[in-house]
Amino acid sequence: MIDPRFAILAAVITVAGSASYARDTLRGRTQPNRVTWMLWTLAPLIAFAAEVVQGVGLESLMTLAVGVGPLLVVIASFLDPRAYYRLTRFDLICGALSVAALIAWGLTGTGDVAILFSILADFFGLIPTLRKAHRDPESESASAFVASGCGATITLLTVSPGNWTFANVGFPLYILAADLTLSTLILAPRHRRATAAAGEERPPSSTDIS
Repeated sequence: MIDPRFAILAAVITVAGSASYARDTLRGRTQPNRVTWMLWTLAPLIAFAAEVVQGVGLESLMTLAVGVGPLLVVIASFLDPRAYYRLTRFDLICGALSVAALIAWGLTGTGDVAILFSILADFFGLIPTLRKAHRDPESESASAFVASGCGATITLLTVSPGNWTFANVGFPLYILAADLTLSTLILAPRHRRATAAAGEERPPSSTDIS
């Protein structure tokens, strides 16, 4: 376990990553899916409110940062019309499922249940971008996901073993898994291309010539 105050650093790293993604959006380097990023703004903020009610300490700052960061991306996507990624029926269905999960949270109003439904809402919002990152990784930027994954890891390290409750670690664990998946989908194809290009540029050795 590390000092709980490191959760502040985790939140700063997470927001910085989203700010970098928002900058890439403004520069036309990435095209965010608005359904995903709008829901990524809403669901974590609800989870943050639930964590506060449950008495979660500084660890809740990570959840707050995960909600505030995407808000920057949403704003950036409206400032540059070219940054808008075309929505499909599949995106809208995922968005509807996410909203349904948020409504379910409102009907229960219980702390742990609220966090669970917020995770489900966030996950349904995640699916369109997972699909997009798999099909068109060049339309994505990994900065926000790498930073958020680092922030989630730091947050988890601030929780003492005796305090690993669902309220304390449920959302950070989910965020870490989601970010690892997205980062891999975006960066792995680029790494393969870079490796292939390096192999093509390598001068032939004497063994190759012989």
